[in-house]
Amino acid sequence: MYFLSDVDKKKLLGKILPSSRSAGVSQELRGWNWNDPPLKSAYEDRIPMYSVCSKYCPTSRDVFLSRVLKAQPKMNEKVVQGAALHRVVSTAINAFLDGREGDFDSSYDGVLRYAGAAQLPDGVRDKARKVWEFTVANCSNEVRNRASEQPHASRRDILATALPFLVEHKVTGELLGLSGLLSVDCYDYLRGVVFDLKFSQEEKDWYRLAPTGYAIVLESVYEVPVDVGCAVYAWLQGGELRLHRDLFFINDDLRSWWVEERDEKARIVAQRREPSIASECHDDCIYWEVCHGETES
Repeated sequence: MYFLSDVDKKKLLGKILPSSRSAGVSQELRGWNWNDPPLKSAYEDRIPMYSVCSKYCPTSRDVFLSRVLKAQPKMNEKVVQGAALHRVVSTAINAFLDGREGDFDSSYDGVLRYAGAAQLPDGVRDKARKVWEFTVANCSNEVRNRASEQPHASRRDILATALPFLVEHKVTGELLGLSGLLSVDCYDYLRGVVFDLKFSQEEKDWYRLAPTGYAIVLESVYEVPVDVGCAVYAWLQGGELRLHRDLFFINDDLRSWWVEERDEKARIVAQRREPSIASECHDDCIYWEVCHGETES
């Protein structure tokens, strides 16, 4: 999922990195300036990254329901399947690093627990196996290529350059008014790219918010610049896994947009301000029943 294609590498080296160097990023929007406006949060309440970055609900009423009313979402098949396949990717990479890449069956119980399901919808296990095998095969290819270029390197050195990933990396977001424990889908520490994985074919402009937010968090904790984000779109088509990577420069506009979203969502929680119901709701909204039920009551 996180291995850049030849075209991706051309975009990164020939366009995105040169743009980031020439345009730069305003210092006030670097994560290490978390204690000064505009990054400094005006509210004591901490909110999770997904609440900041999700715009499935146009009015952010879902934030009020989940963070203020503590409403329980009704998980649907799409959400559960996405969570399961998401977990499969990180588990497969970590299993490969540990030499347990053939460990799919014994790892599947952990996938179920992560997805919050006693069992997954029909066909998900087969999809999960395809995602696992695809991920492991890509890891194996990269290691084989690096080993051929570095014949005297140890396996550990080869893995460090072939798979330069911090997967499901745990980091605190408290400096920026976020939850104390966040999980970054993937951070490529050699290229300085932060990834966010979406099991969806539908691209949305606001899917760039999560990589942006995680980049600012990483800057706040480690005080190193993170200028490149990537939203990875993955879906199964004809039994085969398809990928599209949206690589982008995490510029001032995206950083400011993320700060605006954080402040707006935090304001809803702090002031217990109830937003209106959106004029158009998604059919698969996990808060649809409680949202409309609250209104009807």
